[in-house]
Amino acid sequence: MSDSIKRIAVIPGDGIGREVIAEALRVLEVLKRRNRWPLEWVSFDWGAEKFLREGVTLPAGALEMFRREFHAILFGALGDPRVPSNQHAVDILLGTRFGVDLYVNPRPVKLLDARLCPLKGCAEREIDMVIFRENTEGAYAGMGGNFKRDTPEEVAVQEDVNTRKGVERIIIHAFEHARRHNLKKLCMCDKSNAMPHGHGLWQRTFAEVRKRYPEVEASHLYVDTLALEMIRNPAQFQVIVTCNLFGDILSDLGAGLVGGLGVTPSANLHPGSVSLFEPVHGSAPNIAGKNLANPLAAILSAGMMLDYLGFPEAAGQIESAVAEAIHLDKTTPDLGGSLGTREVGDWICTRLA
Repeated sequence: MSDSIKRIAVIPGDGIGREVIAEALRVLEVLKRRNRWPLEWVSFDWGAEKFLREGVTLPAGALEMFRREFHAILFGALGDPRVPSNQHAVDILLGTRFGVDLYVNPRPVKLLDARLCPLKGCAEREIDMVIFRENTEGAYAGMGGNFKRDTPEEVAVQEDVNTRKGVERIIIHAFEHARRHNLKKLCMCDKSNAMPHGHGLWQRTFAEVRKRYPEVEASHLYVDTLALEMIRNPAQFQVIVTCNLFGDILSDLGAGLVGGLGVTPSANLHPGSVSLFEPVHGSAPNIAGKNLANPLAAILSAGMMLDYLGFPEAAGQIESAVAEAIHLDKTTPDLGGSLGTREVGDWICTRLA
């Protein structure tokens, strides 16, 4: 794989995933052409249609191909009512996340227009944080089982898995992000008062790692307190780092503060290796094919990807264009505008060109 050309694997997926990724690719094409960036991408038709037609979810050798041939993966959304088990989604997305060890899930929470915030009188400058979610362990590790299933005496056990390696590397990544971006506040979130074994490991690891970053004001909050404080005073937070389950919940809470999942990008990173970038709003089959889907989260995720690939100016350019679109109501109906998916993409592309 040539180091000069950045190769992107594109998995549009199902439903509106295909529609929003199409707009993100149009934006990438505009920036590539304007800046003469060495980018190329290859699309893969993995999703419900392929699964129903061929019984294939994640093809054999796919993970090795990603590592060998690509620098990044741009991912749409998976989910189709014709596959009630969602097996293809589990195999493709979670298979890639765990198989390529994408242990960092950064979820930016930035208010681009005060009108989108449900908090009374909240200004744009007051919400600008990033939540770092540990992405490969915790309650989502898939360990557990059922005893006497489907009987009145059933017992269900779901294990919460925390390793020193996994906890330490996500905490270090969050501190490094703070240092790199000159951010002064970092909060670690757990529930060690009720989960002393697993989250006691988080406490002890955090206490050790924080000593390496004296310039960062490091603090701790239990997850219930943090959720309350994110609503009460979001301006106090810059960087949050937490476990898989809590990161999943808190990042959606953060999305609610800034306009919803339609304006919040996401990444799944293994620093220095192939990483995955995606909007997290789902495939929304009820509006698929109707030109109603909001493409802004996909476009912002593409901006995160370009930053990761070594084009940091792109993320700022895309974010500015998206913010302007919101200010001018050049958006889909969920954000108060009257444009369709393609028309929003047209406007962003014109603005960037």
